[in-house]
Amino acid sequence: MKRIHQILLAFLIFPLLTISAQSDMQGTYTLLIDAYDWGPAVNKIIVPKVESETPAVFGDYEVKVIRSKENVEMREGEAQGTRNVLYAYPSNADGDRSETGEFTTLVLMVAPNDPLSSPIKYYRGANGRASNQWIDYELTVTHVPSGTTWDKEGKRMIPDLDIFDLTGTFSHKDIDLTYGSFKPKGTGSFPLIIWLHGGGEGGTDPGIPLIANKAVNYASAEIQEIFKGAYVLAPQTPTFWMQSVSGEYTRGNTNDIYNEALMALIKDYVGKNPGIDTDRIYIGGCSNGGYMSLKLLLNHPDYFAAGYISALAYHNEFISEAQLNSIKNIPIWFVHSKDDTTTVPEKTVVPLYERLVAAGAPNVHLSLYDHVTDLNGMYGGEDYHFPGHWSWIYSHANDADFDYDGSPVLIDSRPVTIMEWLAQQHK
Repeated sequence: MKRIHQILLAFLIFPLLTISAQSDMQGTYTLLIDAYDWGPAVNKIIVPKVESETPAVFGDYEVKVIRSKENVEMREGEAQGTRNVLYAYPSNADGDRSETGEFTTLVLMVAPNDPLSSPIKYYRGANGRASNQWIDYELTVTHVPSGTTWDKEGKRMIPDLDIFDLTGTFSHKDIDLTYGSFKPKGTGSFPLIIWLHGGGEGGTDPGIPLIANKAVNYASAEIQEIFKGAYVLAPQTPTFWMQSVSGEYTRGNTNDIYNEALMALIKDYVGKNPGIDTDRIYIGGCSNGGYMSLKLLLNHPDYFAAGYISALAYHNEFISEAQLNSIKNIPIWFVHSKDDTTTVPEKTVVPLYERLVAAGAPNVHLSLYDHVTDLNGMYGGEDYHFPGHWSWIYSHANDADFDYDGSPVLIDSRPVTIMEWLAQQHK
């Protein structure tokens, strides 16, 4: 009799457990974040398929977002609002299209002037430094016809970033650095691409320097194919690369506090990865990172095979003739925009480039753009202008392909882009 009661009880409880599990699943969504020229954006949401839904209709969904961070002020229009759903399609749990999939993927509109799509924000932290940081990004997704709602983030996928190891740490004397890295598939000898972030990406989360301005693209299939595989190393400073002993900015007039530790990190990483071709180590960065890239070239002119530097923040007036001559034979490609008011080209890259050319530098280039524009043409193309400081967009996108006089950069009489050029440089 007791056994019969147990069986009956199981029949009664099992449906309730099933309903509860389905309810939990229905309340949970998966968030997808992609890297764009201007930074990361939430562009897809994956939810369990609604039973009555055949096929998925994007207009049936409403997506509301709340962006917040403790002690961080959000301006009007960036704290909360409705996200526009562009279309919907049947998929598996990872968002891959599948006509028989048990999930629906919603594709959301993103744009450089739409703060509601961004999961990060540039704000001033407790240490007084402003930087890009992840914020709380809460969605409420509703299938209006059925009233089904999902309001809990169950999983977050960042395909561009998920291929990196973000656990790297390194200490040198009293300096602690973090870093992200990517290793190419296969065996053999591969070059190393080093990227140094700008002043807004300091901290202790190496994902920020990679995603905040699309440096993840150096591990993309397109650029990896150009190099036939390449390691990517993205070190991160807890503050900013141009910090002097006093805590103020240096523009080359005084020493910074990080270059020794950074060089030690690079050598340590190379030593631990014997697959790196030490004759093909490339150093590049933007703004603060452009300063530091040039600093390392000046300090270690025989170590790197080439440099690729955008929005250079190192002031030309603080580079001596002896220093100039020490780097004139290093292949360097500069990228800058004429309307950069943060790292003014007339104080930084233009006179340095002209001095290098006058000194007989055989392989130095400068792509000087009028403006930083929308490369994919979706937001206005040439008519849409990003801040002039953001010239690193042209490096990450492998768009730079011309020299200071407007002529194409050539290798063996063939026009090349900045990454195609970089891949051909070696000591």
